[in-house]
Amino acid sequence: MIRKMWGLIPVLDCSQLLRFCPSQCKTSLVSFTTPDPRADPRHCTMSDQAFVTLATNDSYAKGAMVLGQSLRNHNTSKKLVVLVGPHVAEPCREVLGSIFDEVCLVNIMDSDDEAHLALMKRPDLGVTFTKLHCWTLTQYSKCVFMDADTVVLSNIDELFEREELSAAPDPGWPDCFNSGVFVFTPSNETHEKLLAFCEENGSFDGGDQGVLNSFFNTWATADITKHLPFIYNLSSIAIYSYLPAFKQYGRNAKVVHFLGKLKPWNYSYDAEKGEVKGHALSPDSSHLHPDYLVMWWQVYTESVVPLLQKAHGETPFSGDFEEESHKGNLQEEVREESQPAAPPPPPPPPRQLSSEERKQRWEDGQIDYMGDDAFAHIEKKLNTFLK
Repeated sequence: MIRKMWGLIPVLDCSQLLRFCPSQCKTSLVSFTTPDPRADPRHCTMSDQAFVTLATNDSYAKGAMVLGQSLRNHNTSKKLVVLVGPHVAEPCREVLGSIFDEVCLVNIMDSDDEAHLALMKRPDLGVTFTKLHCWTLTQYSKCVFMDADTVVLSNIDELFEREELSAAPDPGWPDCFNSGVFVFTPSNETHEKLLAFCEENGSFDGGDQGVLNSFFNTWATADITKHLPFIYNLSSIAIYSYLPAFKQYGRNAKVVHFLGKLKPWNYSYDAEKGEVKGHALSPDSSHLHPDYLVMWWQVYTESVVPLLQKAHGETPFSGDFEEESHKGNLQEEVREESQPAAPPPPPPPPRQLSSEERKQRWEDGQIDYMGDDAFAHIEKKLNTFLK
């Protein structure tokens, strides 16, 4: 039995946020075919609560597929909803429709705030304003939003016991919450207020996190029950800033968030050896934990790749909508992703820093957690003093 899911969200460009009221928005219906949930025990869900994510291009669609599949693998009882931008290719939407209960087509909202985005060196984050459309999903009484670069390690349905706006602290500034995972209550009124707030105040970081922290500005002080434990939004790159804590509590992690410019899909994977290739530190990249990268790729190769192969067949597939052409088919792409990457040329040996230079770097917050300042080296140095 086949049913039709209809995704419908009226949206506006940022320059038009206050020019029209929602009743004046012209909308269109987009049909997606998904399996009947009654035919699959994995889809026995609560109809009024949902996990929600966003994919603005085919690359993030891959991340959304892995996230959705990881939620299925851990037997969530909630509905799964994905918001997709117009640049997501039809075959990718088809695969998303086989994993998610509802696929909603939305237009891209971009902050166009080059100045603030430049501070984070992440011009790509302007389109995360599109995330604000999740508040229009009023067919649900409560939702949990999760970025497409997260992956679930165990069942997290207990998050729906929390109230709006519940989120985990951001590792960079703990009095701000990280907007990669948060509990919210859909509301057209809240959505309109958020759009008005964007138009009037903008975002202090150019992305959705700055807007949401300014809008829900009592999060840090008003109600501690709205502070999610860090295990629900464990930053893969924050692990190395406090290794002892990760060794103590990391086994309890339930959601891993691949923050930073590099995402799991930017690497390649050797399926036979079960190893992620091209995973190395460089001055312009953040270090993602290798175990979690392997977990992501295992879900991708075992559960997502077969669906992509079925959807694309011999159709050329582009991993990013900004690419104008891409030769070959999906099978070739998967084979390339599964082969070891060519080894990069060896970096020049690092210059040894003097004690004064290292001290100055510590004071400036430039700590080499993966090198001379690694926890193991510090521990070894301490042991020499304690003997």
